Amino acid sequence: MSLSHSKNGSADADSWEIKLPTYDANESSNTSLDDAQLRRLGYQPRLSRNFGLMSMLGLSCSVVMSWESGLANTVSALMNGGPAGMIYSFLVSWVGMVSVYSVLGELASAAPTAGGQYYWVAWIAPKRYRKFLAYETAWLTNLAWQASFVSTTYVLATMVQGIAKLNSPSSYQAENWHTMLIQWAFAILAILINCTTGHTLALLEGAVLILHLAGFFAILIPLVYLSPHNSASSVFTTFINEGGWSTQTLSFFVGFPVISTTLCSADCAVHMSEEIQGAAVVVPRALLYGVMLDGILTFGMILGMLFCIVDLESALQAKEVIFYPYLEVFRVGVNSAHGAAAMGSIIVVLGTASAVGIVASASRLMWSFARDRGLPGDKYLVKIPIATILVTLVICMVLSLLDLGLTVVLGNILSVIVSALYSSYLLAAGLLLWRRCAGGSSLPEPLGTLNNVFACLYCALLLFWSFWPGEPNPSLKAANWSPLVYAGVVVFSLVWYVWRARHYFQGPMI
Repeated sequence: MSLSHSKNGSADADSWEIKLPTYDANESSNTSLDDAQLRRLGYQPRLSRNFGLMSMLGLSCSVVMSWESGLANTVSALMNGGPAGMIYSFLVSWVGMVSVYSVLGELASAAPTAGGQYYWVAWIAPKRYRKFLAYETAWLTNLAWQASFVSTTYVLATMVQGIAKLNSPSSYQAENWHTMLIQWAFAILAILINCTTGHTLALLEGAVLILHLAGFFAILIPLVYLSPHNSASSVFTTFINEGGWSTQTLSFFVGFPVISTTLCSADCAVHMSEEIQGAAVVVPRALLYGVMLDGILTFGMILGMLFCIVDLESALQAKEVIFYPYLEVFRVGVNSAHGAAAMGSIIVVLGTASAVGIVASASRLMWSFARDRGLPGDKYLVKIPIATILVTLVICMVLSLLDLGLTVVLGNILSVIVSALYSSYLLAAGLLLWRRCAGGSSLPEPLGTLNNVFACLYCALLLFWSFWPGEPNPSLKAANWSPLVYAGVVVFSLVWYVWRARHYFQGPMI
């Protein structure tokens, strides 16, 4: 797909057009074609193109951590929805994400840049609001990706502590400062890999794809084979409302965002666009191939877990000791703490690979926004991506200090990822829908418009429910802090925009 404007750069409806792609997949390996396309989008090529389809699919699968997240979220999702609610909410989420990534793939084939959502918003928004909407979209997308890195390293740190506690319940006492230091260790490791691997990062991500698949079978097969099993009727027909909501329907929707996180963040491929050979072809394929593969794996893992959780109460009680109930499910299933620790270690390794991919994507997105002069200190951040990689490390290390006192805030940061990321999806998809309805599209109709409508409705639904707590009258520990963090970043970006950014930020050079 390609986009075009009138010569004066206007984005009015009568001068805007979408066309089906003329990009030749057979020629897409020619880097000069990618660089020429990037120049047409207003940027000079500055990064080496080392990634292909398989390596990008590996990075996408490792960042999304689909079936791994399904394990981590299973018990939490059971509290609001139960086994049946979890199955059906995942199926809806899977269909929804296929729709969303189809829309993002259309835009990525037209404008494969590291800026991703905010570039597309600038391109298709009304001229009067283009600069402001692009600016806010960029801040929300950066918030999501920085929160992803903090959340991932936090989860890895607490997983290590949970495994240690599982193996040495009497001799190891988990402390908050332990969590912080382990989190720093994982963050520094991810940064070092990004700074030192260079051209070999693409090869590394190809290997990660193999580990992603092998790890799935290494966990699922012994779990299903050795564990006692629930009946099919209890899995597919049982709904649970442990949150105390007034109706089961309300409980179902409160738990919906929890399971939806298993397939989000595949837009990492978009933010790596300027390092991909044949980006206009590879990025859309990576988005759709990734969500289909991850959907199959995640659904299989969710079913396996639901059939193997025979004592939900015991798993929930274990959360207070070993942080993650699925470690207790592993222990009961294989009847061995060491076996459960080995299975948990596989997820730690894959989570470390995920952190590496998140740093790569988050730093490229930040670098792109700095290139368009949207961030404080942009003249320093734009020089080389390593600068934004180091900033990502600093942000993670500073926020990890919350481990020492406000772990409740840090533990709820996952909701911020959902709200910020789906806000950026909704802005891009919503504006594309508006352009479709305004005319100027030669995409297949009416399926393109219907898919676009569904993607917008799905994103709006998730965004709304992502701000809800897990129970009606939550304590400080159970509260959902994402609205506060989300609002804080939006307010800061608005203040910076009014004070400084509006004077020099013009949006992408379209």
